[in-house]
Parts: sequence; structure tokens; C-alpha cells
Amino acid sequence: MSSGLIGVTVLGATGSIGASTLDVLARHADRYRVVALTANADVERLHDQCLAHRPEYAVMADEQAAQRLCERLRITAPDIQVLAGMEGLESVAALPQAGYVMAAIVGAAGLLPTLAAVRAGKRVMLANKEALVMAGRIFMDEVRRNNAELLPVDSEHNAIFQCLPSQSFSLDAAGVRRILLTASGGPFRTVSLSELQYVTPDQACAHPNWVMGRKISVDSATMMNKGLEVIEACWLFNAAPDKIQVILHPQSVIHSMVEYQDGSILAQLGSPDMRTPIAYALAWPERISSGVEPLSLFDVARLDFERPDMKRFPCLRLAYEAMEAGGTATAILNAANEVAVASFLAGRIPFTSIPEVIEAVLSDVTAQDAVTLEIILADDARAREAAARRIQGTA
Repeated sequence: MSSGLIGVTVLGATGSIGASTLDVLARHADRYRVVALTANADVERLHDQCLAHRPEYAVMADEQAAQRLCERLRITAPDIQVLAGMEGLESVAALPQAGYVMAAIVGAAGLLPTLAAVRAGKRVMLANKEALVMAGRIFMDEVRRNNAELLPVDSEHNAIFQCLPSQSFSLDAAGVRRILLTASGGPFRTVSLSELQYVTPDQACAHPNWVMGRKISVDSATMMNKGLEVIEACWLFNAAPDKIQVILHPQSVIHSMVEYQDGSILAQLGSPDMRTPIAYALAWPERISSGVEPLSLFDVARLDFERPDMKRFPCLRLAYEAMEAGGTATAILNAANEVAVASFLAGRIPFTSIPEVIEAVLSDVTAQDAVTLEIILADDARAREAAARRIQGTA
């Protein structure tokens, strides 16, 4: 292996962010090398990625899937070592030969591997917002304690990062009045409220601007994704919830903005393609080619903005309320949402029941101070059980 190359581990390689990351890395093979790839259970896709990128390690979270992958790679690429389970994920997140870690595992499952990368002092390119939603204070304390680099990959947070002064540790000191977090409004921004109960999973996953996995697509349709991003932004930029204003921007051209005390608003614009923030996080403070088509302002022609309707998007309200409540409330919110979304995608509850389940669980499960991971994970489990009971009662 060439010692001059930067080693990169991709957690969640088979998802949309992981695949986009590998696309950018392949464009800069003179600069980066893939050290480890991980997936949950998609043996076929991870196998193909292993053959294309030749990592040292491949990890499947699912033990049986790891066995199947091992059997295939024994024939096609016997030099790749296969690991399994959470122990395997945490191990490759901390490998000394990988200076950079793309944290793109979806949901609560990404918390512990991402923390392992932080504790190893890596450059962590954060696409897993749940790590901050669940354990924001612990996570940020670990970043500081271990001198890790934390670079946001969510397009909105990456845009905010680009619009803030470098080395800005205080919004007030930087003269920031507020952060303007843009949202497309998803596929149901103009659908009548009475029709939402009949929405199908395929309709909810048909995002007008972005190509994403099914879970995050449903979150976008309910705007829970934007609520989770509000919570993430609070931790990333040390901001109170009332310093973050969500703005509907259906074209998804402006990825977010920062408003300053002098009246200036700085915005980051670009085509809706995740390779832009991925390339920025990989090369920061430099910039490299991402493969993204340049944005044509002549083709865009107009930019529209609206206030979000909290009646249409109650999940956004619930996220703000959970962040204000503090403690494990945001972990409870996230857990209930994951269970509710999975149930909707499985056809067990209607689309409109997602926020109803979440609100009921927030009422049923009393939040605690989020002082340890054990407390956070215990409340995560309690919330999942409460959500399952609620869903069984309504099925």
C-alpha cells in the first residue's frame, strides 16, 4: 500500500451516502485509499464494492451476512479480512491506517461506531445525524477530548459550515443572528391534509429532488428529517433552538444560510447532489472535484421560500420540543420515529400515525439527564418498546 495516500473507512458503504463517497474517492485514487467498508446485510453490494475498491477489511453488522460474505471473498478476494457485528464496526472505525471515517450508517445503529472513530481522534465526516440527536453532549465532549475533526456531511450542515467563519466557536462572537436551515418540503408540501392518511410508502419515498434511502425519504416527507437536523445543528454549532429557523425552499438549490447581525445573509448554493458536501469534507480546507454537474442559475430561474406549516408537519414541532426539553428526550424522539417509520414502510400504520406514535411515546417515556451512554441507550430501548406497544394497540 502507498503510504502517501490518506486511508478512509466508509461506515455504511452500501447506502446512498456510502456509494457517493466511493464515487468521489475513486475520482481521487492518487490521494485516498479505501481501508475498510461496512454494511448491514447487503452481501451482494458490499461484495461488489470490495472487488472494485479492494479494502483491507469488510464488515457486516449481521453475523450471518458476514459469513456469506466471507465465503464469497474467500474465492474472489481472499486478502480482504471479514469482520462481523458491532465489535467489527467499532474496530474498523478506529483503525490506525485510516485517518478519515465516513460515518454514514443510518439510524441509532451508527452511534457506537461513530463514537469509536471520534475516540480514536479521526477526521469524522458525519452523515449519521442520530449520533448527535441521541447523545449530543457526550459526542461533542468526546470530539474535544480526543482532538477529533468533526466535519458535517448533511448538505444543510455542510452549507452552514461553509458560511460560518473558520474556527468559529461562538455564534454571538461571530456576529451571527440566526441559522436559516432550508428544507424542500418533501413530496407532500402541497397535498391536502385530508389526503395524507392515504399516502403509500412508495409515494412517501418519491422525493422530488434527492435520491435517498427509504427511511430517510419518509423522514423527509414527514419533515422529521429536518427536525433531526435542527437538533444536530444545535450541537454542531452550539446554537439554541430559537437560533435556528427552518425555511421551505422547494428547489433545493440553496442548501442553507447564515444570517449576520449586520444584515448580511450568506448562502451556499449547488446542485442537489451529496457528492459536493462529501468532497468538501474529504478535502477541507481544500476543494476537489466531486463529479457534480455545475449549477445553472439560468435553468433554475427562480428561488421560492415558505414558512413551514406545523399542522402539516407535526414531526418538526415535536423535534423542536424535544430539543427544548433536553436530556434523553431527543433519543426517545428518534427511537419512536424509527419504529413508527419502519411500521409505516411495512404497511402496519398509515402515514399520519407516525407523528401520533412519536408524540404518545414522548408522553409515555419520561426523559432523564443524558449523562451516560447507558442511560441514553436504556431510554432508546424503552421508547422502542413503548412505540411497539402503541402500534400494536392501533393495528
